[in-house]
Amino acid sequence: MIASSPSFNPIFTINNQISDADANFDEGSADILEIAGRKFRSRLMTGSGKYSNFEVMRQAIAASGCEIITVAVRRVQTNAAGHEGLAEAIDWSKYWLLPNTAGCQTADEAVRVARLGREMAKILGQEDNNFVKLEVIPDLKYLLPDPLGTCKAAEQLVKEGFAVLPYINADPRLAKTLEEIGCVTVMPLGSPIGSGQGLNNAANISIIIEEAKVPVVVDAGIGVPSEAAAAMELGASALLVNTAIACASNPVAMGRAMGMATEAGRAAYLSGRIPVKPYASASSPLTGLVKS
Repeated sequence: MIASSPSFNPIFTINNQISDADANFDEGSADILEIAGRKFRSRLMTGSGKYSNFEVMRQAIAASGCEIITVAVRRVQTNAAGHEGLAEAIDWSKYWLLPNTAGCQTADEAVRVARLGREMAKILGQEDNNFVKLEVIPDLKYLLPDPLGTCKAAEQLVKEGFAVLPYINADPRLAKTLEEIGCVTVMPLGSPIGSGQGLNNAANISIIIEEAKVPVVVDAGIGVPSEAAAAMELGASALLVNTAIACASNPVAMGRAMGMATEAGRAAYLSGRIPVKPYASASSPLTGLVKS
């Protein structure tokens, strides 16, 4: 059962809000996210795991306003607990599938699973989908990605025509190497997967954003909308949030909140924040005051 409050209807979805801005959307003038030539209005990606049931998942994803959903290929292929029927539970005419190689501990495993993911996308009706979220994670305690295995797998997948979105530690040199290999994004972790620790790596992520010529997607560790907004305020191109939404007391409300925070953070970044000063600065001018 999804908890609700008097001031919020959990069935509400951002996708159902049709405004003049939506009706007059122009890709040429709007602030859009472009990855490997494909354009998206939403800068929030979501995952499909850890939800209590598929109905909650569908409502939360819709409320978030996201357009890209990542799915663990290996877990779907093996019908792992909670993943039985997952691929069929989502309307893939509305969302772009981002197959991921979660569960792969070596580069060779990740390449094989990426190929399965591409075939899965075709079966689900996305014939031209060559995206893959590359994860090579031999560390089962902290779930930190293997940089050498990730580079090895990325090289092979790029050669095979994949649009590779690699999940990495927040290492600026590694990010640049993967960009040079031909990856279409880099996805540095904010903090360990599912930890809810927030942006522990903000300084390094800022360097990655400054140096990158491909979109930077902050992935993992975000726990609350304020952290999502903060990541976007750094200049990140997008976010991927799963656990914080799926495991919230009200996933639908949290999905909506994460979508709003992503938009707010992006708008703040584009607006340009004021300089930080060591002293106060009056909001009203001190000249022309009425004297008694």
